[in-house]
Amino acid sequence: MKNLPWFILGLFGLVFLLGASSCVKDPVDVQYSSESGVFSVPFGDSYNYTDIRVTRAVDGDTLLLESGERVRLIGIDTPEMHESKKLYKDAERAKEDISTIQKLGRRSYEFTKNLVEGKRVSLEFDAERYDRYKRLLAYVYLKDGTFVNAEIVKQGYASLMTFPPNVKYADLFLKLYQEARQERRGLWK
Repeated sequence: MKNLPWFILGLFGLVFLLGASSCVKDPVDVQYSSESGVFSVPFGDSYNYTDIRVTRAVDGDTLLLESGERVRLIGIDTPEMHESKKLYKDAERAKEDISTIQKLGRRSYEFTKNLVEGKRVSLEFDAERYDRYKRLLAYVYLKDGTFVNAEIVKQGYASLMTFPPNVKYADLFLKLYQEARQERRGLWK
């Protein structure tokens, strides 16, 4: 009976830790010890980024994974579909009206959606793993070897956006971008 308050406190602590585990991306092995022995309780999620499903394309250059994480495709930029500051910047830079930019954004989104949605992919990281919005920054590959970032540029559905130090494939993307523009593919038709 005298250990009951400690038991209740420990139970509340365990409930708190298990509730907090939904925020943990790497597995954690918490160990508890008492006079009767040691036991451990593993919790949290561990994601295999070499084999993970894309649940949906958010837009032309951002994906949602089965883990609930968003992935921003490194090195590319697609027009905006939704109301945002970037939409207005894109329109001003391209000297186009907002609805035209949104239509182009929709085309990029549809291409990306058809390419990856519902498929298993692997991620390759560069120097930085996250952007300022806490999205994963990655190069994405389909299981058949298709380099998703490059394919979107190659087919003319993205411009380039390079932020050092994440520049591993910048030269390849530039070459593909120039070819897509010259051959009037995708958005450049």
